[in-house]
Amino acid sequence: MHAFCDTNTPMSLSPPQPPTFKPTFLHVPPGPVAGPLQLLPVNATVVAVHTATGAHVGSLKKMGGTWKFKAMGYDAAGGMEPGHGPLTDQHNMQFDAPDAAEVSAGLLGALGSTL
Repeated sequence: MHAFCDTNTPMSLSPPQPPTFKPTFLHVPPGPVAGPLQLLPVNATVVAVHTATGAHVGSLKKMGGTWKFKAMGYDAAGGMEPGHGPLTDQHNMQFDAPDAAEVSAGLLGALGSTL
């Protein structure tokens, strides 16, 4: 089963975040990434991807009919580094839908991290 969204229906957080979940935009060192990944809708064609601890590691962007993962890293000073970060090797990985379980399995499975 695949999720979908249209421009008239707001996307809900997927999966619902725990009360302590707080998105952060800081440097994440190389190595295992805390899962499951959290998806936070930005608009109808962009979904931010965060680790279970809140670190922003990229976005899913809808291009054509496909959702592509765009890795994002941050330098020590907090500056954005598109295409970098702990999931840089998964940059441009494609998904049918912004489904948190599918995205976690694809991105973290490829990295060898645990869900």
